[in-house]
Amino acid sequence: MVCMGNICRSPMAAAVLSNRTATWTAPKIIVDSSGTSAWHVGQAAHPTSQKIWENAGYRYTHSARQFQSSDFFTSDLILVMDSNNFNNVIKLAINDESRNKVHYLRSFDATLNNIDPASVDYHKLEVPDPYNQSDEAYEETLSMVEHAVDGLLQELKSL
Repeated sequence: MVCMGNICRSPMAAAVLSNRTATWTAPKIIVDSSGTSAWHVGQAAHPTSQKIWENAGYRYTHSARQFQSSDFFTSDLILVMDSNNFNNVIKLAINDESRNKVHYLRSFDATLNNIDPASVDYHKLEVPDPYNQSDEAYEETLSMVEHAVDGLLQELKSL
């Protein structure tokens, strides 16, 4: 999971996915998150983000880190929150195999999976950054993440 600062969206998405797959053995899911910037490296999740995911029943411990090109070697799937993150991650890819691992998280949302990320509608696949906004903005982010994770899990169950 990748966002900009790695304190709001990507740790929230990691909390959801890691909790929902904690008992899976096949395929075994290891979840991590990072940010394309180094602004918050070493920091915990944004307090509101963590409060919202914990209120929804998810438990997750987080320490922010920056996305590195080496992540392409340790990850099978890289899920980004918006076009800025997508472009920043793609710039670090060394080949097509690496680029093919990068997807918008919301492209797995069943209501959005017909949208081509390369089309003019790419913005519909973005998870907006709720940084320092209202609890409601974080709750909307959680809802978007949960719908996307639902679709991702359906796809992974078929493996």
